[in-house]
Amino acid sequence: MRVLTTPLLRVRERAPFPLLVALTACGTLGMHIVIPALPATARAMDISIGTVQLTITLYLVGLAAGQLLYGPLSDRFGRRPVLLGGMTLFTLASAATALAPTPGILIGARVLQSIGGCAGLVLGRAAVRDGATPDKAAGQLALLTVTMSMIPAIAPAIGGYITAFVSWRASYFLLVAIGAATLLATVLLLPETNTGSSRRVPLSFGRGYGRLLLSPVFLGFAVGGAFTTTSFYAFMAAAPFIFENLLHQPTQDVGLFYLILMVGVAVGGMLANRLSRRVTLRNGLRIANATAIAGASCFMAAEVTGHLTVFAVVGSVALFMVGAGMASPFALAGSVSANPQAIGAASGLYGFIQMGYGMVCTIVVESWSPGTVFPVAVVLLGSAVAAQMVLALAARRA
Repeated sequence: MRVLTTPLLRVRERAPFPLLVALTACGTLGMHIVIPALPATARAMDISIGTVQLTITLYLVGLAAGQLLYGPLSDRFGRRPVLLGGMTLFTLASAATALAPTPGILIGARVLQSIGGCAGLVLGRAAVRDGATPDKAAGQLALLTVTMSMIPAIAPAIGGYITAFVSWRASYFLLVAIGAATLLATVLLLPETNTGSSRRVPLSFGRGYGRLLLSPVFLGFAVGGAFTTTSFYAFMAAAPFIFENLLHQPTQDVGLFYLILMVGVAVGGMLANRLSRRVTLRNGLRIANATAIAGASCFMAAEVTGHLTVFAVVGSVALFMVGAGMASPFALAGSVSANPQAIGAASGLYGFIQMGYGMVCTIVVESWSPGTVFPVAVVLLGSAVAAQMVLALAARRA
């Protein structure tokens, strides 16, 4: 009987991959789909560029802070109950953003929306690692990166068109529908994937995170990967104003440009999937960061030499995004494998570092010179170079 029941239990503990994609995508989808609506939101609510960009910056704050909470909670109490709570908050907060009468309520609801959405971002990835070895996890996470990258790739295109032809609020109403559908699917289809020994250990935030922060392996992958994978949020926050105000492109086309950029992420994920069978996680991350450096260098060169065109912007940043798409699965697989007893905590802390750095990048471009190119180019190039340096230093310590 033991031989017969063990495989059956393992099958039941695996979450459906499409559901993991939906859960993982909700947090980032909440940010990407509304980006084309930022200029229209600023005009409709009569607020400045810097103020409307707070809906992105503070969204990243919520994504960062929430991930520190969800990881240890899911290690102790299980993935399923924590995911259900997070998706419920995401859906309700999405409704509040869609109906927000003032900028203050909109921004506050966006923070709650991000805290709810980051549950899927953390725990969808952790559920993948629950049933896989580190090497296999890299390939599976690469496939997850490829699949989910197409969702936020298509989302800005949809957001651009419904903003142009319906209203800036339409994107938020769409998030309500997506959140409700994902929550229902989670209730019906998601099994508990965390059956490890960590659920018998008392809940401890500081101890688990302290061990991870003292681990050169974790820091090398988490920081070295996060610098490349989330610095592009600086470009995302400024891009609508760059394309519309500087390059004079229509609102509906901004979403199409995002689609091209996110195709770069998908290409990077596919390359990572192939490379994961041939190179170590650390070497794969080095290759990814080098690709990002090449793209950021081209972007900086176009700005400095005065050859800034739609083709130059989209082409150079798309190359950067290929590097970011390659870096994500290698960095994540290495991070969550640093301590097998704290997979959820490692995923949460990795996500916190990611989103925290993304928040810093958006603050830099908003404070430096909102809606311009040079600060964005500095952030992208500096981040990719710093990622290589951090990875090299961590490798020496390890």
